[in-house]
Amino acid sequence: MAYPQPQVTGLTQLRAVSYLAPNWFNFYETILAYLGRVLGVETQLYPGECDPLEDPVLLKDQVDLAFICGLPLIRYCQVVPHQLQALVAPVMQAPRYQNRPIYFSDVIVNATSNLASFEDLALKTVCYNDPGSNSGYNLLRYRLIQGGHPKNFFSKAIQSGSHQRSIRWVADGLVDCAAIDSVVLEQELRDFPEISDHLQVVEVLGPCPIPPLVVSQRLGASVIKQLQFALLQPDAELQAAMEQVGVQRFAAVKLEDYNVLAEIYQNSP
Repeated sequence: MAYPQPQVTGLTQLRAVSYLAPNWFNFYETILAYLGRVLGVETQLYPGECDPLEDPVLLKDQVDLAFICGLPLIRYCQVVPHQLQALVAPVMQAPRYQNRPIYFSDVIVNATSNLASFEDLALKTVCYNDPGSNSGYNLLRYRLIQGGHPKNFFSKAIQSGSHQRSIRWVADGLVDCAAIDSVVLEQELRDFPEISDHLQVVEVLGPCPIPPLVVSQRLGASVIKQLQFALLQPDAELQAAMEQVGVQRFAAVKLEDYNVLAEIYQNSP
């Protein structure tokens, strides 16, 4: 497949970081490899090692692209404006996603428990992946406030470090519940279908705008436009990878689409 080449890139490599759950890391590598073919450059993707709001590599504008949760993205852009631009976000195939770039937070419990509703979680133990997470922490905190529940609604809250670890802790009965990014949960159940017998969803939070791929404005309008166009018109290899993880298509998104997450965060003291 022949790709239209940008007039001027000045690029020899695309460097990207993923701050998202690792069970899509291979898919992100496929996306980046595709963009490398489009621009005719080498690519490098590495996992983020710290909170994006504190990552010196991002703060110094040393990465070209980032896969990032919408909440830390909009918070970052409030502190460091005019650096990042939202490029695209995935639209999932499943009907619950309404052909829109959205996702949910699924509140899960162990299937053998007698927990059947959110109210049943009172005085139970909860785990969360990260306090900067929209699906794992922000939406759960907002749900407590919206429901008029006290701050000590849960008997204990434990940080697990990742959605995947939270899923395992609930499945193994180590904690009572967790709020999980619906896309991450669905992928984990595809990878490890035996886990599904141990989990039950008791509440669905959202929808919210799904985590996007963002680009440094340093690349320039011409390159950014070409990257976006390429993802809106993927080649057969990328389409095959999209099918494997349940992505129907990519949609163009803007930073403003994620302001709602900051509003939820600010209204959940």
